[in-house]
Amino acid sequence: MTMNARFSTLSTLVSAVLLTAAASALAAETAPVLDPKSCDQPKYPKAALMNEETGTVGMGFLVGVDGKVVDSKVEKSSGSKSLDKAALGAFSQCKFKPGAKDGKPDQVWAKIDFVWKLE
Repeated sequence: MTMNARFSTLSTLVSAVLLTAAASALAAETAPVLDPKSCDQPKYPKAALMNEETGTVGMGFLVGVDGKVVDSKVEKSSGSKSLDKAALGAFSQCKFKPGAKDGKPDQVWAKIDFVWKLE
């Protein structure tokens, strides 16, 4: 292996390590954690129940430093607007243990998937 080839390989390796370190430094974020005792389970909408609708809704919640939901959105629909709306509404009322950025409390997004199934 020539000196230039070794330098090129070492340079590539150092670049990869630096990129990994930079990504880790930027990822110093702690996600909020849902307090399941703080809210009720979503209630099955009557029409969705009659139509035997099921599915999983993926939601995002922006949680403030006080643990309350500041904003919310459906990230992946269950396929039923009424199921999505019911889940989003119920979880928006929940309290969370706030998230943090760089060790300091901050508004951070939390993700929750809720599965609607008939039993």
